[in-house]
Amino acid sequence: MPDIIYETRDNIAYITIDRPQAMNALGPAQQQEIIQVWQDFRDDPEALVAIVTGQGDRAFCAGADLKTYTPLLGERSSYEVRQDANRVGFGGITRGLEIWKPIIAAVNGYALAGGLELALACDIRIASDNAQFGCSEVRRGFHHCDGGTVRLPLIVGLGNALKLQLTGEPIDAAEALRIGLVSEVTTLPDLIPTAERYARTIASNSPLGVRSAKESMLRNLGHALEDALRFENILFSSLTQTEDYKEGPAAFAEKRPPVWKGR
Repeated sequence: MPDIIYETRDNIAYITIDRPQAMNALGPAQQQEIIQVWQDFRDDPEALVAIVTGQGDRAFCAGADLKTYTPLLGERSSYEVRQDANRVGFGGITRGLEIWKPIIAAVNGYALAGGLELALACDIRIASDNAQFGCSEVRRGFHHCDGGTVRLPLIVGLGNALKLQLTGEPIDAAEALRIGLVSEVTTLPDLIPTAERYARTIASNSPLGVRSAKESMLRNLGHALEDALRFENILFSSLTQTEDYKEGPAAFAEKRPPVWKGR
């Protein structure tokens, strides 16, 4: 049986890490599984938005499995170590795999180490009230390597990111909401329904417009303002040549819901 479950319902993809006995940590086998699942989502024309979560009520993902995944990283040659920068990152979406479809993290418990990096690589994060977020790597002799030191300051600000990264102390859902790490906190039973509410709202919008907006924001990070403005306009101009660009204003004028074709 796979440890990463992929399902689709009503244009929403559900990706569940199914290793509750290991706090949904990922070993080498699960890493390969989740990469394939993300590729399946990327290439599935019926899936417009994804919700990723962990099985059970204790953990979203506790990061890399310290028994199977982490030891292997220290046993490689210097050449192999350097090649990591060219490979797909932990959790499949943290580095090296571009997916412009929106992704929502439904954080049900612990999101630690690489699990936090997986959540950070998502576009929207919803947390249950028992969620915990932490950068525990410094307690193990290393630090994040798949976006934790890069994305976290962008999302919560440098001061908050430094506190989390350097102390290694976790924060609860309320603090995560206060610093902007998550968009909403719910009870555990309401977590998936809340994520689905966001997903349905996103799926009702123009898929081309949504993906282009995400691409514009992420690709423009770190670029000079003038270059970013130019690229934003290029993406917009490309949308004006699509059928959906014509459908949106037509549906508004005719007082009816738009029928998006994704082209």
